[in-house]
Amino acid sequence: MEVVLDASALLAYLRQEPGAEAVDGWIGAAVLSSVNWAEVMQKALSADVEVAGLREDLQALGLMVEPFSAADADMAAQLWPQTRRHGLSLADRACLSLALRLSLPVLTCDRVWAELALPLEIRLLR
Repeated sequence: MEVVLDASALLAYLRQEPGAEAVDGWIGAAVLSSVNWAEVMQKALSADVEVAGLREDLQALGLMVEPFSAADADMAAQLWPQTRRHGLSLADRACLSLALRLSLPVLTCDRVWAELALPLEIRLLR
């Protein structure tokens, strides 16, 4: 694992949106929180995309889906006071919690994350 993907980054990859090529270069060394996986699945289902086998296909490329741990939950809650003015969701904070736990940079399309004063690297895709 070398990078944590935010749901926005994986969705950009799946939809072939701007930033998809950058995610393509990292997909084999990436990890995603199970909370963010749920977000990706929900958005795919809401767009009537067939999701059967999607996780397995992405895992075959090297993407790892990491369970959301109790420690991640604690960290996500502790991040709320400093991220709420930026409008970060629980899923956003789950991603950041995983990155903090693993000491890895995050790939995201959410530009507001660049304004966060957290001890981790945020890489914007667009």
